[in-house]
Amino acid sequence: MKVSGFTIIRNAIQFDYPVVESITSILPICDEFIVAVGNSNDDTLKLIQSIDSPKIKIIETIWDDNLREGGKVLAHETNKAMDAISEDSDWCFYIQSDEIVHEKYLPTIKENLSRYKDQKNVEGLLFKYTHFYGSYDYIGVSRSWYKNEIRIIKNDKTIRSYKDAQGFRKNGGKLNVKPINASIYHYGWVKHPKNQQAKHESFNKMWHDDTWINQNVKKVNEFDYSFIDILEKFTGSHPKVMQPRIKNINWQFSFDPTKNKLCLKSKILHFIEKKLNYQFGEYKNYHVIK
Repeated sequence: MKVSGFTIIRNAIQFDYPVVESITSILPICDEFIVAVGNSNDDTLKLIQSIDSPKIKIIETIWDDNLREGGKVLAHETNKAMDAISEDSDWCFYIQSDEIVHEKYLPTIKENLSRYKDQKNVEGLLFKYTHFYGSYDYIGVSRSWYKNEIRIIKNDKTIRSYKDAQGFRKNGGKLNVKPINASIYHYGWVKHPKNQQAKHESFNKMWHDDTWINQNVKKVNEFDYSFIDILEKFTGSHPKVMQPRIKNINWQFSFDPTKNKLCLKSKILHFIEKKLNYQFGEYKNYHVIK
């Protein structure tokens, strides 16, 4: 069984992406890892080249900054990385540059890769998600955070990255997937407020034109993390690859989980969904098969 990891990255240093931690978190179960490094304003290429592993294969790309609708450029770049995956790979493990896999999940992931390798009806594996916000101590739990997403797919060239590279489609249709008992730790909303604001401004340019940005994105020096509805205290452990970054945190963020900002209707719905462990009307870009 051969597994290929793949990701895309641009301006990792400028926007403080934990891309090295992201790659190295799944590198132990990958036989090769494709990194599509876009044209950057910093030393992102050197950063990726510094990863000491013969598994790493770098392709240099040019992002089309004119693709400013719905994050299309992200899917376009992701497909470039997918196309560089070896033909003889069985599985393709996609991980975004702010996503980390805890080492405790690697045996489970590997076990499921073996289990479903020859089951043709299984086109991908579905992961749970843990979204960190503000600091490494809090996680987002409102309905606005996606609960699951596909991160491993069969090496099928008819499978393409979908919309803003959040998920995948095959010939335009949803993939048939198996859920696995493993979680992706998403750290996209955990960085110094200055870096978060810079990323926020840049990221919106992939979705909207300049007029929309000027009207909707505040010109401030630091991102205001206080505008969040509800968080919970994180009680688990972080991946080992993240420990140095967590140790060197250089900003303050606090939140009182008992004082959420949900409206009454949302509070009731949140309470019910938490009790049932089910989200009503959840968007699912996949078909779960039994």
